[in-house]
Amino acid sequence: MVGKETAVLILREGQGMGTRWMIDRDNMVIGREENCDIVLLSRQVSRNHARIRRSDGRHILEDLGSKNGTFVNGHKLTEPYTLQDGDEIQVALSFKLFFVDAGATVPLFFGEKWTGLLLDKDAKSVWIKGRELDPPLSLAQYRLLELLYDNEGKVCSRDEVVWAVWPDAVEEGISEQAIDALARRLRERLSELDSDHQYIVTVRGHGFRFDKLR
Repeated sequence: MVGKETAVLILREGQGMGTRWMIDRDNMVIGREENCDIVLLSRQVSRNHARIRRSDGRHILEDLGSKNGTFVNGHKLTEPYTLQDGDEIQVALSFKLFFVDAGATVPLFFGEKWTGLLLDKDAKSVWIKGRELDPPLSLAQYRLLELLYDNEGKVCSRDEVVWAVWPDAVEEGISEQAIDALARRLRERLSELDSDHQYIVTVRGHGFRFDKLR
């Protein structure tokens, strides 16, 4: 359950998919600059692209003169817009975010809007088809999933897996068997909520790839 006083933005499409931002300040800027409150890394996103401001309990979205535009529910924003629970915000052509109003129930929201796997990085939890994986993943399983999730469509090498999952053991070395066992156990955990789709794909001789549900 989202806090009664706090709205949330959830990244549904784009690099970092599944990231959640609490709208807990009166002004929050969306853009690609590192000092933005919500950083979206893409050249299509302007340095200071859009802003969400709170006023009398409402959340108002404004485009900040961006080059590639801000869209709400498919319509280009030309004036300030008061966000409603479930609105889809598209930033340029690269990112889609969902707005969850204060007091809304996130699991139900995902159940209506989401059909695949979503990673909630703030809570380090995994949602598949609107349900949360419980008990949560182990730290090693979560790190592997996060690496592959953030590089969706790209093959991550075994060396990249070791650096992401076991950063303190790089010099000692991690066996091939340990890496394979971790990937196998992660698949088993994800299959608890979706046995019809394989999210973690082994690319023989190269590494692993995340395959989201289409």
